Amino acid sequence: MDRSTASPGRAGPPPAIEVHSLTKSFGDLVAVDNISFSIASGEVFGLLGPNGAGKTTTISMLATIQKPTSGTATVNGYDVVAQEDDVRRSIGIVFQDQSLDEELTAYENMDFHGRLYRISGEERRRRIDELLALVGLADRKNSLVKTYSGGMRRRLEIARGLLHEPKVLFLDEPTLGLDPQTRNHLWGYIARLNEEKGITIILTTHYMEEADRLCDRVAIIDRGAIVVLDTAENLKNSIGGDIVTITSPDPDAIAGLLTAPWISAIEQHDGSVTIHLKEADRHVPGIVTAIHQSGIGITSLSVRKPTLEDVFLHYTGRTIREEGAGGRETMRMAHRARRR
Repeated sequence: MDRSTASPGRAGPPPAIEVHSLTKSFGDLVAVDNISFSIASGEVFGLLGPNGAGKTTTISMLATIQKPTSGTATVNGYDVVAQEDDVRRSIGIVFQDQSLDEELTAYENMDFHGRLYRISGEERRRRIDELLALVGLADRKNSLVKTYSGGMRRRLEIARGLLHEPKVLFLDEPTLGLDPQTRNHLWGYIARLNEEKGITIILTTHYMEEADRLCDRVAIIDRGAIVVLDTAENLKNSIGGDIVTITSPDPDAIAGLLTAPWISAIEQHDGSVTIHLKEADRHVPGIVTAIHQSGIGITSLSVRKPTLEDVFLHYTGRTIREEGAGGRETMRMAHRARRR
């Protein structure tokens, strides 16, 4: 899909998903806080954020697993509360935790799923063979799942989620725990099924590269709220040009020294200064000269293009890795609130 055309306002079919002021609370904990967005039919849409940010809770509400505290949402035109059975029939879902039967073969896992959806025998066999071929598992269809690698299991779960031909596929952290090579292969399968099937995909991730590579648009979600939403390219451009990072014993002095008009923003984090500017190759020598002339020491200096990690840092004031421990604590709080 051409990412430049991926937006809910484009001409064509109605949005696959519409969310208005959706909120989910567990006691005093607000896990999802008044979020709104729309996803076009055929779009790959990413929810990017740390653990505990509200990504899985959002998908759980859209998949009718949890009921919203307030707000509304429709999936394929069906209300997630009033028409939950219609929603479930029209979606596929792959959650973080594996749900395959390891004592069955890949084919048997698929066949059991197809029977639950009352797909006729001949049609069921045709779809199973087609989907196992799509995810590269045709030659292992009669192998027990317990002999599969982690990547093979994820591919099988995706194939199973597509068996009843859903219009929308939810992928919750689809490559979590996989090695980089397997993750890269799985990204290829996800992109392929979107292109070949035209299926709408909404995925959650905390991997920046995953969101950048797969998603037509990305919503950065932090502490239950959507902070910013756009294409990955527009998000990176929004924070301004190249990025120069300088570590120094006196970062405050550097931040106060640099006031040139070609500097769009200066941020300080953990003993370093991050400078956003255009045409860094032209201006870095002048920056270094000015710092040295002021008698300020430089420990290190790097120049690079912005990433989605920089976007997250810019809009939230934290790196996504810094949120890891806090995210796990939020998840524990939500679990305790559910048990009350």
